[in-house]
Amino acid sequence: MEKVIKIVLAILFFLCLLDMPYSYFETVRFVAMVAFGYLAYVEHKQENQGLMVAYIVLALLFQPFFKIALGRSLWNVVDVVVAVGLVASIFYKLKSEKTD
Repeated sequence: MEKVIKIVLAILFFLCLLDMPYSYFETVRFVAMVAFGYLAYVEHKQENQGLMVAYIVLALLFQPFFKIALGRSLWNVVDVVVAVGLVASIFYKLKSEKTD
């Protein structure tokens, strides 16, 4: 389930690079907040405090209620970095599962 959430989020973040209506960005922020909250909960259950804190920070960054004004170009950088990090975390988790 976490893999699917991470892939969907990564796709949503990459689509933010396109010229989309503002309502798309608002929807992405809300979906990201909920998804990162869920991922933080999963990491808490697995007692991985580092990733849990990272997902909480990302949920707070993307939350739609108190918007953080970074500007379009900086938000594009954030979207790409987070999307690449999500995809990398899938491969990292797969690699660590194979070695266990």
